[in-house]
Amino acid sequence: MAQPVGISVIGTYPMLYVTGAVGSAYSIQSTTDMSNTNGWVTLTNITLGSSSLIWTDIGTDTSLSSNPRKFYRVRASIPSLGAVSGMALIPAGSFRMGDTLDRWMQNAAPVTANVSAFYMDTNTVSYGQWTKVYAWATNNGYAFDNAGSGKATDHPVQGINWYDSVKWCNARSEMEGRAPAYYTNAGLTTVYRSGKLLSPSVNWSVGYRLPTEAEWEKAARGGLNQNRFPWGNTISESLANFWNIFSEAYQTGAIGYNATYATDNQPYTSPVGSFAPNGYGLFDMAGNVGQWCWDWYGVPYAGGTDPRGVPGAASGSVRISRGGGWCDSAAVCRVANRSSYPPDYANNFTGFRSVLPPGQ
Repeated sequence: MAQPVGISVIGTYPMLYVTGAVGSAYSIQSTTDMSNTNGWVTLTNITLGSSSLIWTDIGTDTSLSSNPRKFYRVRASIPSLGAVSGMALIPAGSFRMGDTLDRWMQNAAPVTANVSAFYMDTNTVSYGQWTKVYAWATNNGYAFDNAGSGKATDHPVQGINWYDSVKWCNARSEMEGRAPAYYTNAGLTTVYRSGKLLSPSVNWSVGYRLPTEAEWEKAARGGLNQNRFPWGNTISESLANFWNIFSEAYQTGAIGYNATYATDNQPYTSPVGSFAPNGYGLFDMAGNVGQWCWDWYGVPYAGGTDPRGVPGAASGSVRISRGGGWCDSAAVCRVANRSSYPPDYANNFTGFRSVLPPGQ
């Protein structure tokens, strides 16, 4: 990490000089309020060339006698999002959310939703990924309800509740030097790191966060329209890790748990990415573990542009989970199915994945 050596006056303008490794990229940022972690503004981005010392003009931003006084910092530049490993672009656009294909879908009457572009983890958060961020978080002011579990490091994390997943997203952001998305106050100045906060305030333009229900369903459909599953209209144990029970007309294969993974003790999870991805390159959008979403459960859907919950359901008793898991039936694994649990409920068949806005 570069260090700002200081500010000197050259001519009539103050100049900031920075040292670091040749070829490294850095952002120079300023703020007038050190207590507001979301208040830093990027003034310029620089790359150290043949010399490990660079000068940059900050005179257009302030003078030495400016009031209020400004503070500066130098941060390693975060690469463009397209280069972030393990995430896929979900393009902006409208889609038909919900369906009426089957008897199970009384709470998913279709609406049109228009969703802005965003990036989503190609896999659900693995136990190995969870523990890496969790270890950093617990050493940096975070407190979780559950430590999380996983059958192996490459299996999905489970045994975590909604609060845990939200705080983990914040910790992942801070660990990577990003502004976090969730806060304890409407002014977005106090980062949410501990406790059971029913409805954190959200900065939707920064940081990792849980997908909204609309974002999740658009991503799960993979560009297909009105199919039961991310790949089409039928399901088998070669396509997803689920509990083949109830003999729905659209499921095939032997009744029971997926034979490949129903070994040793439960949970019968599979390694993340064990099945073919959908059209957006996302794995396990049906089966393996359910996935926490942002929204409180409510009926009907909100619809419209970037819906973030059912109108009037700014609070409630249960949060949405989508996708179904290893112990769920084919019906529960449908793209339009809506499961819900209290936010403090942890089980061995629910995990999550995170999303990130463009430009982060």
